[in-house]
Amino acid sequence: MQTAHHSSRSSTPRSRTVLAAGMLAALLALSGCGGADDSSDSSTRSAAADNKAAPPAGPADSPGGESDRAATDGSPDRSTGSPAPTTTHVIRKASLSVEVKNVPKAAAAARSVTEDAGGLVANESTDRIDDLRETSHLVLRVPQAEYDAVLRKLAGGGKLLSRTSEAKDVTDQVVDVESRIATQRASVARVRKLMDRAEKIADVVALEGELNNRQAELESLLARQESLKDRTTLATITLDLVEPEPSAQGTDDDDPGFVDALGGGWHAFVTTVKWIAMAVGAAAPFLAAAAALLLLWRLVRTRRRTPRAAEHASVPPETPSAP
Repeated sequence: MQTAHHSSRSSTPRSRTVLAAGMLAALLALSGCGGADDSSDSSTRSAAADNKAAPPAGPADSPGGESDRAATDGSPDRSTGSPAPTTTHVIRKASLSVEVKNVPKAAAAARSVTEDAGGLVANESTDRIDDLRETSHLVLRVPQAEYDAVLRKLAGGGKLLSRTSEAKDVTDQVVDVESRIATQRASVARVRKLMDRAEKIADVVALEGELNNRQAELESLLARQESLKDRTTLATITLDLVEPEPSAQGTDDDDPGFVDALGGGWHAFVTTVKWIAMAVGAAAPFLAAAAALLLLWRLVRTRRRTPRAAEHASVPPETPSAP
């Protein structure tokens, strides 16, 4: 009986010890799990904070990422260099006045030079100043690349009297017109989409009026663009050809020579013959009338003399008396 009671007393402390050890192990396990959870939560929070502070990875960390980031941020791309410059659009005009010996030949030469350069004659007019001189006015259109060469050839075709040239940069106008055309086309497209979705007649009528206005403005911009293209593609050269005045001919030689004297004498002879011929022509009717009267007077006089001669022939001659 005592042995059993003693054994029961000895087992009680053991059970308490086992129970205390189990509870301690459970507390340690719970504390370990809580620490792991806390560490994981803290690591998650730190990673999130790092993600918020650091820039997003991906294209920037890969090859070419710097250029992609620059494109996204709107900053210029340093790896590809500066952007390509805009093409310059210039309107060129020139005006020439040249003195030539023969205007028709010089005008034909100017047309040939222009056509060989790939240009065209936009306008041409020829006038006669007097009986001895002519003048010609030509408007030539030549490509921009051949502008200087054609200008030199035309100026060297005779004695250059005057020359003016002008160059106007219209690049800003060309770019502005192109931008406005793109915007206007997009506006026309939007109005057409609204018309396709419109259901009420009033809305359709209003949209049609708006479409007509925008379409007219677009056509005006296209016409302006075509005009700028024509003027910047072909340069304009205005050429005036004149012949020297008669009084100015031969002024290079101060003293006249034999040829000049011979020419002057021949000119005087021809002029004299012309005046004589004109005088004879003017007096011819009067001379013919005088000749006819003279002939008639001679006929009448001859007829009067014939009877007198017959009378003299019929009378016998007187015989001389004897002494």
